[in-house]
Amino acid sequence: MIAKVVCAAVLLVACVAAQHGNGGGGGGGYGKPPGMPYDFGYGVKDEYRGVDFGQNEESDGNVVRGSYTVQLPDGRTQIVTYEADHDNGYRANVEYVGEAQFPHEFGPPVTFKPQASGYQKPQQQQSYQPPKQSGGYQ
Repeated sequence: MIAKVVCAAVLLVACVAAQHGNGGGGGGGYGKPPGMPYDFGYGVKDEYRGVDFGQNEESDGNVVRGSYTVQLPDGRTQIVTYEADHDNGYRANVEYVGEAQFPHEFGPPVTFKPQASGYQKPQQQQSYQPPKQSGGYQ
């Protein structure tokens, strides 16, 4: 008899939980929150250092679209155009502009010697020694 009551109680709790959308899926009965539209972009070009890259991206709250470019060490420019959403995932198209250039002669490898940091190791202190007692208590 007790087993039947326990089974009925468990079944009742399961039915109530299913009606409230709290079926243990961890979602709490809520769907994906709506996305927020945005757009941004940036670019960096430093001819002295040979740095040239940038990115543009925009979203309507559901689909993200964008592209980024980077100047590769071999002289080519890599352009990646992408689109991403929750249904289809991330999809990218990668293209290269220009032809890779490699030097025919190589110079000596570039090495860097460590620089003095100015840090000085502190002098080691003597450990504590209790004072020696002379004589005795009087």
